[in-house]
Amino acid sequence: MSDTTQIEAAVFRKLLAHLDQHKEVQNIELMNLADFCRNCLAKWYVASAADQGVELDYEQAREIIYGMPYNEWKSHYQTEATPAQLAIMQAKQDAKKSVD
Repeated sequence: MSDTTQIEAAVFRKLLAHLDQHKEVQNIELMNLADFCRNCLAKWYVASAADQGVELDYEQAREIIYGMPYNEWKSHYQTEATPAQLAIMQAKQDAKKSVD
């Protein structure tokens, strides 16, 4: 493994640890602010695994990203989205549609 790959892997582990330490940060907040969330990371993980010839399903990847089964994380840490959060998400989706 190259030095760059080792550094990138370490940074990714730190990102996951940081997200784990901040479970109060909701996925919708991440999506609204940064246009990605924990579920996006899981999708990217699955795609990267496939690129490497490794079979991994989405639920397995989410367990890696969340540090526990997704349903467990959701029941303990996910809160209901506020009307303001939903409005921001809808506006972003509408803006994307108008570009396509």
